[in-house]
Amino acid sequence: MIADPLASRDYAVDGRLLRLSALALPIGALGTLAAWLLLTLIHLCTNLFFFQTLSTADRSPAGHTLGVGVVALPVIGGLIVGLMARYGSEKIRGHGIPEAIEAILFGKSRLSAKVALLKPLASGIVIGSGGPFGAEGPIIMTGGALGSLLAQRFHLSSSERKTLLVAGAAAGMTAVFGTPVAAVLLAVELLLFELRPRSVLPVALACAVAAISRPWLLDGGRLFPLQTPSTGLAVLPVGIVAGLLAGALSSLLSRALYAVEDLFHRLPVHWMWWPAIGGLAVGLGGWAQPRALGVGYDVIGDLLNHRLLLQAALALLVVKAAIWVVSLGSGTSGGVLAPLLMMGAGLGTLLAAAMPADQASLWPLVCMAAVLAGVLGAPLTATVFAFGLTGDANALTPLLLACVVSHGWYVMRMRRSIMTERIARRGRHVHREYGVDPQERARVDEAMTRAVLTITADAEPSQVLRDWFGAGQPHRAFPVVDVQGACLGLLDRDRLLQGIDTATTAAELVTADPAALALPGETCRAAAQRMARAGLQRLAVVADLESRRLVGILSRSDLVKPVQHLLDEESQRERLPIWSRRP
Repeated sequence: MIADPLASRDYAVDGRLLRLSALALPIGALGTLAAWLLLTLIHLCTNLFFFQTLSTADRSPAGHTLGVGVVALPVIGGLIVGLMARYGSEKIRGHGIPEAIEAILFGKSRLSAKVALLKPLASGIVIGSGGPFGAEGPIIMTGGALGSLLAQRFHLSSSERKTLLVAGAAAGMTAVFGTPVAAVLLAVELLLFELRPRSVLPVALACAVAAISRPWLLDGGRLFPLQTPSTGLAVLPVGIVAGLLAGALSSLLSRALYAVEDLFHRLPVHWMWWPAIGGLAVGLGGWAQPRALGVGYDVIGDLLNHRLLLQAALALLVVKAAIWVVSLGSGTSGGVLAPLLMMGAGLGTLLAAAMPADQASLWPLVCMAAVLAGVLGAPLTATVFAFGLTGDANALTPLLLACVVSHGWYVMRMRRSIMTERIARRGRHVHREYGVDPQERARVDEAMTRAVLTITADAEPSQVLRDWFGAGQPHRAFPVVDVQGACLGLLDRDRLLQGIDTATTAAELVTADPAALALPGETCRAAAQRMARAGLQRLAVVADLESRRLVGILSRSDLVKPVQHLLDEESQRERLPIWSRRP
């Protein structure tokens, strides 16, 4: 069935959007519940490992009194998770976002109930035993699994399952950080791989529900409330420097992470033991710098509010980076956002030492977001995320400046981000750039061939076989038209040979299949989709569905024309006069 071009719209939507939106509402609530369970599990494991008490109170592992015995705790946590990954599900390894991307792009957005159960459990054990990670990666994977599981209970397409998977992931992030707008942007920049109402609206609804329900189970306030003074022109050069430093740190962290991962792959032991080996590095680092252990939200708050001395911030930055790289490279389970926030804030603290005292809190915030922008490859998400965490409107301009500079540095220096490198190493490329499909911009009448070879309706099959499908056959199929020029359908060789002995005219060999017709005003994308769905090589273009007057033919080779036009726009460089008589 072809659409009426007069009813063309800016956006491709139908009634199924309402169904997806309705399903997104409970997914938002489930994401909040999953976040509460994960954070409660982290608190429980932290108290068990570090304080030997059965409690869900939020306590920092830095307050332990275990001395050198603390070195063993991350090793035990890593050993447990290694066993869970080997005998439970290997998909619980890693920080969650690459696994979600892989499920979306290559797994038809299907995640198992086993992942939804084991991922938060493994992450709770790793972080609770001192792992230098955040809760956001695990909750993105867990929320995504919940959305996928709900979607699998309904008659939905892979694209619709993707929307609900991402809705669950974004809702989980919203519940952890209280940043619904940033969660939607994260979905657009990292997970959806499109910007369409059919996907963005359900995701936004799920995030709104998560944000509204968050105060019922979790703290409803901002995670790091902050107010920096208004900035002036002097912030421009410093913001650029901050962005460059953050981009350099982002590149260094990415290279170091996968260099360490390569080293683990060379070890002569099964990968099940790797998290325990990584846990040893975490334990040693935590013994030297206890505040580098665990999620570290309290440390981020101290860095943002300039409550740490320069030497302490530098030592914390180095140790946190080292144990994070080694632990994550070992294939354990945990999120990357919170560690990146801490390392970025530490970098900003070093930069702030050279700035006026009234900007002491600005640059830790700016560098925190800029490092996130570089590593994730998501500058808009990082900018809005930092604002959502702090509520600091005065910092928006330097935040945006540093984030785009950091992102620019990273994309010029690195082929892939932390989020996609692991997927690429499995032989699967992820393209992160979005753009309007050139076939979406072009109409059929702009690409079709107007000079058409046709078969008359009264032609004899033997004559058709000789004249149109002989040795010099130029095309795979030809339109059959009557004396009024109306298209009766397309005739190809296979159909001709099947009925050549029973039919007396070409008209008897064709059937009026609407899928083989196109209208001049519809998009090339819609026509290409119909070609692919029906397995056709060509479409007959008719003026309207009533008269079926043939006006052209659209072949697969014609569909290359919009792409060629886009290529010309991007590759042809020319110098144009500033003043011209042409309008």
